[in-house]
Amino acid sequence: MILEKKKAFNDFSARKGLRSTRQRDIILDIFLSTHQHISVEELYFKIKSSNPGIGHATVYRTLKLFAEAGLAREIHLHDGQTRYEHVVAGEHHDHLVCTGCNSIIEFEDETIEKLQNEIASRHGFQIKNHKMEIYGLCATCKQ
Repeated sequence: MILEKKKAFNDFSARKGLRSTRQRDIILDIFLSTHQHISVEELYFKIKSSNPGIGHATVYRTLKLFAEAGLAREIHLHDGQTRYEHVVAGEHHDHLVCTGCNSIIEFEDETIEKLQNEIASRHGFQIKNHKMEIYGLCATCKQ
């Protein structure tokens, strides 16, 4: 799957007339190795330790390119910080977001998806995309 995403990004870059760079390759490798919702700052600090020549602005611009290429999804949460997650074709999930510690729990629920489709249908609405974010306190912060 990682090779497919790298190829997809290289194809996207070629279509946009962007040259391939070692820095983008490093950022992509590290981004794809994360399994969490990550901010620009968090990714930058992961990269900085082994690649001090890659700047914060480069990480920011590159994550924006990943989102434009369809490899990453931007998540804008209540704390004002944008986080990024991998996009997996055909996969959909929603989020429980803790307003205490900013943890994010992913979940899938067929009943919710079915209900959304029924409501859209009742209104003659065609869903192209959607997201659900439920804000509250996680089990740890609730105590």
